[in-house]
Parts: sequence; structure tokens; C-alpha cells
Amino acid sequence: MKLKKHWWAVMIVAALGATQLSAKTVRIANQGDASSMDPHSLNESLQLSITNNVYEALVGVSKDLKFEPALATAWRQSSPVVWRFELRRNVRFHDGTPFTADDVVFSLGRASGEGSDMRSNTNDIKEVRKVDNYTVEIETRSPFPILPNVLSTVYILSKKWCEDNQATRPVDRRKGLENAASFRANGTGPFVLAERQPNVKTTFKINPNYWGKVEGNVTEVVFTPIANDSTRVAALLSGEIDIMEPVPVQDVPRINSSANTQALTGPELRTIFLGMDQARDELLFSNVKGKNPFKDKRVRQAFYQGIDIQGIQRTVMRGASNPTALMIGPGINGFTEDINKRFPYNPDAARKLLADAGYPNGFEVTMNCPNDRYVNDGEICQAVAANLARIGVKINLQAESKLTYFPKILRRDTSFYLLGWTPSTYDGHNALNALMRCVDGKGSGQFNLGSYCNPKVDDLITKIQGETDQKRRDAMMREAFVMHADDIGHLPIHQQALAWGINKRVTLVQRGDNFMPFKSISLK
Repeated sequence: MKLKKHWWAVMIVAALGATQLSAKTVRIANQGDASSMDPHSLNESLQLSITNNVYEALVGVSKDLKFEPALATAWRQSSPVVWRFELRRNVRFHDGTPFTADDVVFSLGRASGEGSDMRSNTNDIKEVRKVDNYTVEIETRSPFPILPNVLSTVYILSKKWCEDNQATRPVDRRKGLENAASFRANGTGPFVLAERQPNVKTTFKINPNYWGKVEGNVTEVVFTPIANDSTRVAALLSGEIDIMEPVPVQDVPRINSSANTQALTGPELRTIFLGMDQARDELLFSNVKGKNPFKDKRVRQAFYQGIDIQGIQRTVMRGASNPTALMIGPGINGFTEDINKRFPYNPDAARKLLADAGYPNGFEVTMNCPNDRYVNDGEICQAVAANLARIGVKINLQAESKLTYFPKILRRDTSFYLLGWTPSTYDGHNALNALMRCVDGKGSGQFNLGSYCNPKVDDLITKIQGETDQKRRDAMMREAFVMHADDIGHLPIHQQALAWGINKRVTLVQRGDNFMPFKSISLK
């Protein structure tokens, strides 16, 4: 499947004539599970997609990826650094507690605090103030024109519920900590968490008192992790489940050939890339002692040119990927095709670069990789290891479930790793701030897990954040991405394709950010 280069936003599967019928249960399977029900514990799209059915943010996202009112009905800037949000009235949490400004002040503070994985969304917030029960002001450290968009994945919790249940701080995945918010939930969203069995089954029921519109007719959702690809496909084909994600690329024709199932495919806004520890003086997991090879640009470029991206697209992804030189792809504001130019695959040049850097015989390094998070992630890492072996680099591959993988790499307990990123604002600033900004411990560069740092890039990111002139902003974003690419700060691989398998009696919306809103699902 060849991806369209200029695809934008969303593919909608129309639910023509869907009506609200009697109780209907939809059964969904994914290769992995959400690690927690705490919406501030992991900034990862599967986690946020699932919890977004229970919790809501001030700003929502429509099915065509437009930002729209959610728990806030309106917002405006009263000064370059102050935003005023008018809150929705007559909204209640699932336990009946009224939603007010106190919950917003509490939740944004919680998302900014110790243990939160959402700090890259809140790192430039200086203060959140309650004006009255249904008005809040958010003051930023510098002008931040896209702040409302940034808040679209910072979900609001009940202050009272968190205090009553000793869950005032987020679950810290890096430390393996848990609290009541790990297994229970109390949001304002269209679905209520009914039962949580981690790694086994999670059940959601429709919220009968939901303030908003529910387009679908599903009243119960049963979410089950099925790690094995073949088992997941067989469950869809047999009718045991109704929706599965992702479909292994090799199984798309098989699902489409069935009378009862189909595969929904399309480009995704996620970029898959490799990161390298560029901060430590000695790598944690390498046979090189007393120095860090990844601090040398020649080594980073050798890895870059030693990886056969086209081969990965052809053999691992079976055409269902779009090789890239940038950390964002088509559909993200700031992407421009003319700077999307990769260094050529050239093992001979890679070996020379290693020799020039003082590693004529290569070296060993451990590579950390998930095997149940991205499309064919384990196979991608195996291909990378095989490619790098040809230039003399021995990769000790450690592939594991995302439930243990993410806590490890988020502690920066890694030397070389694979990660995927979808900018939740659909804007390049999000990737720059989270992945390429110098790490400050307050949220800047929170997912810059190899600690790449270029002060000139940082200066541009700060200017991009506050710039309101679109041409100047685009020019600065272009400059920042070119500078990062010249530094070889990361090793971009590709934008992967979406592939969901559904029973033909299901209609739903497939969004380019891979979020699955339960309220849009209908069963015939």
C-alpha cells in the first residue's frame, strides 16, 4: 500500500442511517493494553485514546481533527500571556460531583507536577487562576498562541475524588507506582469505567448523564489486549471481536477477502524514529568504556546511513510506510517536502565514518524496543540490528512489552531506543518542544530521551511558540527542523500506516492520530 504524500487529517467511515437502538456491546482488541487509567501517567496515544472516552479536556478534537469546545465553551487572550477560559455549566463527574473551576486548577496543577507524563504540555504554564466557579485564567511564561490546542490531551479530573482516594499525584510509570487512579476512574466523558482487569479486560458503559452528543449506538465497550497477531486476526475473522488494531500489514488482504470483515487503512500522523543517548560521558549499555560514541556526529551519521529504510519499507512494512528525514510528516503544520531529504543508504560510507570516529571495528550497544506498540515494531528493530551488523555494529536487541518498555526508557535507562510520536496539536512545535528541546526537568524535552541539545534550536523553539505571524513562524520552524536534521539529533525512520480491522456491521471514525472515540461507534 503506497501512502499518499499529501494526505490530510482523517478518513471517515460513514454511519448512514445509524439509529440509537437497544443496548449494544462492541468488542475491541489491541496488541497492547493501556498501562493505567490515570490520564496523566503516560503521554502515549493508546493510553490517551482509551482514557479520552472517560475523561475530557477543556478543548476537544472533532472527527476531522479540528479543535472545538469541550469542558470549556469559549476562550480568548486577555493579554499576550493570559488566556481566559469559560467553562461548561451543568456538567457532572460520573460520581455526580459538579464540574467547576476548582477541578481545572487542580488538574492542570496535577498534570504539571511530580510524576506526571504530561509536563511537556504544561511546561510553559506559569499559573492557573480561578476567576469564579466557571471561569479560569491561565498565564504562560511567554506568549503561547496555540495553548488551547496544547491542552486538548490534558484531561480534567475531579479534585474531590482525587483527594478522597489519595490520588492527588499522578501515577509515576518511571517508578512503578500505583494509586486509585491506576484502576478506577471518575471523569465527565461519554463512557464510565465499569471494570478494570489490567492486561486481561477493561469494560466501559455508556454515561447516561453525559452532557454532549453521542453519535453512535454502542452502550458497552469491552477492550481486550491480544498480543499475538495471528490470534487477534483469527478472533476478528471468527466474530469473537468486532474491531482490532493494528492489523499486521501482511494480513490486510486476508481480512478484506472475508465476507464479514474489512481493513480500514490510511496514513497515520505518527513518526517512528530512533534515539541515542548523547548526554552521558559513558553509555550505560555498550562495550565502549570511558567515552560515548553517540556524542560524535560521525557515529550518528554512520548509524543513519547504515540503516536501509527502503528495505524496511519493502520487506518489513510491505509498502505500508512513508520513509522520512524529518521528525514530523504530512498533515502536521510545519512539514515541508523540500527539506524531507534523507542521507542515502551507504554501508561503505557508514563504515568509513565509524573508522574516522575511532571505531574501525565497530562496537556493541544495546537497543531497547517495544514489540507490542507500533506496527511491526519488533521486526523493525530486528531489521535495524541486521543492517547495523553489516557496518560492524553489534546490536544487543532487547524487545519487550510496552508495559515494561516505557517505564525503562522514560527513566532514560537506555542507550539506543525506538519511539513513535504523534503531535497532539497537529503542529510541529509539539514535536520540537517534547522531542528536540534541551531537557530542563520541568517538561521541556520530556521525551527527548537521548538528551539531544542545541541552544540555537532551543532559541528557535521559544520564538516559534510566541510567533503569531504564520510566515515567520513557518520559516523558523523550517530552520529548526533543518538544524536538528543537520545535527542528526535523532534517526527518523517513517510514518507508519493505520490499519484497523472491523466487522462489516461496525461503522466508526478512523482518525489520523489513531484515537478511537467510542461515542462514534455504531453496530448494525
